[in-house]
Amino acid sequence: MKNKFLMTLLLLVGLIQAQEKQESYSFSLQQAIDYALQHNYTVINANGDIAAAKQKKWETTAAGLPQINAGLDYQNNFELQKSVVPAEFFGGNPGEFTEVAFGTKHTMLARATLSQLIFDGSYIVALQASKTYLKFYENAKQKTNIEIKEMVINAYGNVLLAEESVAILEKNKATLSKTLNDTEETFKNGLIEEENVEQLQITLSTINSNLNNTKRLLEIANKMLKVTLGIDIDSPLALTDKLDSLSVSNLDMAFSQGEFTVSNNINYQIATNFTEQRSLELKLQKSKALPSLAANLNFGYNAFNNQFKFFQQEQKWLNYSNVGLSLNVPIFSSFGRQAKTQQAKIALDQAKTQLTETEQKLKLGYQKAKSEYEFSIEEYATSKINLNLAERIEKKQEIKFTEGLSSSFDFSEAQRQLYTAQQSYLQSMVNIITKKAALEKILNKN
Repeated sequence: MKNKFLMTLLLLVGLIQAQEKQESYSFSLQQAIDYALQHNYTVINANGDIAAAKQKKWETTAAGLPQINAGLDYQNNFELQKSVVPAEFFGGNPGEFTEVAFGTKHTMLARATLSQLIFDGSYIVALQASKTYLKFYENAKQKTNIEIKEMVINAYGNVLLAEESVAILEKNKATLSKTLNDTEETFKNGLIEEENVEQLQITLSTINSNLNNTKRLLEIANKMLKVTLGIDIDSPLALTDKLDSLSVSNLDMAFSQGEFTVSNNINYQIATNFTEQRSLELKLQKSKALPSLAANLNFGYNAFNNQFKFFQQEQKWLNYSNVGLSLNVPIFSSFGRQAKTQQAKIALDQAKTQLTETEQKLKLGYQKAKSEYEFSIEEYATSKINLNLAERIEKKQEIKFTEGLSSSFDFSEAQRQLYTAQQSYLQSMVNIITKKAALEKILNKN
């Protein structure tokens, strides 16, 4: 029992220490965006892609630079190859043959080769393609940053929406609970019907259910934001911006009035990059019809011995060296190169078509994002007015209900109308933030 108690105590101490070490975070929206652009898991992988692409570019460049290779070859001729020669060479009888073994039991070759590519059309195209290859991953990284920014804004807004919804529901619950208590006292005195109490109980039960659900949604939204930021989902996180201040700061009707330059959009740039790749692929196929020329310089030493004494001083090494050129001229490939060239040409035409399609879709997407952002501003103004009206109507109905001049159904309907207006107002504020983020994304605004 004593050992179990000590183990439990040590476990509790370890958990407490782990919680104390757990890092806590506090972010404004901009701070959250900046943090995500450094620590988000997708961003980290995108940075790795760029680093790998840079190494790939150098790998391609190095293929055309001087190459030096060295080697050491050893051969143990434990059974020498034999040939036959006329026996009379060694004093034998004419017409007879004698077996003779040529060579030594041990041979070793030490060599070094310097090679240099002089001309190859494929290499020139590969150098151009390596730059386009790197540009592709740089564009992909920029697209990732833009998408992560939008994701952070949406996730941050959802957390603020859930927090405000919880606060309003708790306020509504407190107000309704007081009204219900007063109504129950009035009913006990026999001044109203029980139906009025029951109607309020139904409304309060609905609020309790919505409040519990919204609290669960708040927890989920908070964890989704943490995942987007790239922090542990169990780490404490506090948001310093408020929903109303963020929505007001994003109210800018002039923002949607500027011109849309499609070439600034990252998706258009990626489509352009893809077209460049297809163009280089066509150029590569054409270059394969050109001759290639390379040079090489060889140095080496040979050693022969019937005993393994290659590393002893008396061992004799025989050196050799040579220089050479290698010219390769493609002549006829049974139209295989022509078929590959035509395939590359078709692929280029398809890429150009996709580029045009991307341009048209982006122009349409801009009009849609612009319209939705402008509507969100209008919706915000309308929701604010409707909320004020719903609050006044609910207040009047509450007074009438308390004084017995209105039924519980009229009062409940006014309450439901108020609750709907409250949620619409909160959602309209979030919409301003998220719709502007969507417009910034297509405009490629930082």
